[in-house]
Amino acid sequence: MVAVVGGGQLARMMAPAATALGVHLRVLVESTTSSAAQVVVDAPVGAAADAEAVSALSVGADVLTFEHEHVPFELLDRLAAQGVAVRPDTHALVHAQDKIVMRRRLTELGAPCPRWAELPDIDALVAFLAEHGEAVVKTARGGYDGKGVRVVSSADEVADWFAAAADGGVPLLAEEKVPFTRELAVLVARRPSGEVRTWPVVESVQRDGVCSEVVAPAPDLDPALAARAVDVAVRVAEGLGVTGVLAVELFEVDGDILVNELAMRPHNSGHWTIDGAVTSQFEQHLRAVLDLPLGDTSARARWTVMANVLGSALTDLTDALAAVAEADPAAKVQLYGKDVRPGRKLGHVNVTGDDLDDVRRRATAAAALLRGETPA
Repeated sequence: MVAVVGGGQLARMMAPAATALGVHLRVLVESTTSSAAQVVVDAPVGAAADAEAVSALSVGADVLTFEHEHVPFELLDRLAAQGVAVRPDTHALVHAQDKIVMRRRLTELGAPCPRWAELPDIDALVAFLAEHGEAVVKTARGGYDGKGVRVVSSADEVADWFAAAADGGVPLLAEEKVPFTRELAVLVARRPSGEVRTWPVVESVQRDGVCSEVVAPAPDLDPALAARAVDVAVRVAEGLGVTGVLAVELFEVDGDILVNELAMRPHNSGHWTIDGAVTSQFEQHLRAVLDLPLGDTSARARWTVMANVLGSALTDLTDALAAVAEADPAAKVQLYGKDVRPGRKLGHVNVTGDDLDDVRRRATAAAALLRGETPA
């Protein structure tokens, strides 16, 4: 049995892979209406920070894993000391929980990073801005999908964050604003025995800080740079001792790459693998945490485009399924069972094929229909 903390769409999409492998999946969900609770039979309700709930979740499980990183590592350390197989363990997971810890360790590993600095006080940001002109200020913990991130040219623009940090809140760091050409991502799977597999490098298109599209493989990427991106991602996975799927988000800049963010779980940039790769990231994550031999990560088609459905004018997205199927019978839809809110990730569409322009047009058109829009 695999126990998963977190009841969102990532846990939901683990369910078909677990069923196929004959693996019992138990998921700690936030409520009975959570995305995963709608499809997983064994879904106790509880909070990720609730020691009693997480401990109960792990009883009888072969392994405890996660669909998000927001689990107190003190709690996980206690469970590990009691013999629970926590994967990834806290020594690895802390690098996805705390951006300052992440940057320190990546620098030690020699991974290419934007220039950065810890911000113990506002004077440190003033000095960083004097050198770089602008800065991307981040909260060290808790940020995702553009939250906890501000691009600033004056320290006054984050005075409230410094006040909160001084009052016992989350520490801050600054990174240079990178003039990147585009964003890339590498997914790596690693199991405890050390076997590592990677998928093709992808391009991730962001809108308002949220992933809108993923193109696999990244178009027109120099093979030498692709190899470097994979090498960096594997070095990070091995250097941090990751078990399971690791997403390494990258900036492409001046013919090189810089590491932007890490996620130690299945990731939005890997949803294309459900229909576009021999082994999906969700099946691979289960294989990895159970220390099973890893699956083939080859692409099934020349191109796969994943288009996210971010918000919708529809109350019920299933109302658009007939229109999507009629317009493009080959489009593969995944809906997450979430209530509609502006900009919320409600689902995605995968389309595969031999012509990138056609594949991208079809994927974005299907996503538009699910948003209640007329495709361009």
